[in-house]
Amino acid sequence: MRRTFGPLEIECVRGDITQQPDVDAVVNAANAQLAPGGGVAGAIHRAAGPALFEECRSLAPIATGQAVITSGHGLPNAWCIHALGPVYAASADPAGELASCYLEVIARAEENELGSIATPAISTGIFGYPVEEAAEVAVHATSKQSPHVRSLMLIRFVLWDEHDHDVHVRTLERIAS
Repeated sequence: MRRTFGPLEIECVRGDITQQPDVDAVVNAANAQLAPGGGVAGAIHRAAGPALFEECRSLAPIATGQAVITSGHGLPNAWCIHALGPVYAASADPAGELASCYLEVIARAEENELGSIATPAISTGIFGYPVEEAAEVAVHATSKQSPHVRSLMLIRFVLWDEHDHDVHVRTLERIAS
């Protein structure tokens, strides 16, 4: 499902974040050390190979809400943007910190003149952010950037399971209407 906000298209698909060869960059739901881990970070590091972590070492640690960019290494994408989302229960401002992640991701994409990115639902795994709330923040934050993008034309939310996909689709439909 895809909706247009000015020059920016936002879509939601079910799938594997490491298998998005038609986008310029994938977003890693990273930990502060940008190290391999579980969930999305583990999958991205396994697909990219050890050279990704070698490049990440000099960029770590990053703060909650921050994003940094590296090459994609063994991924089918030229770039990987790493964003550290909030741990929901430990954050005084989870919505603000999560929105910052997406704004930072868009900023890194724009700085590198990328046309398309694929992102997971940041912080909804082990970091415990409720999917419904996270989808609201993510779609709202990304869609509001449409007047400010110059190169970025597509943001694809790649959701692993059906429930998360359906929540994001409903949120996108509501915000786009």
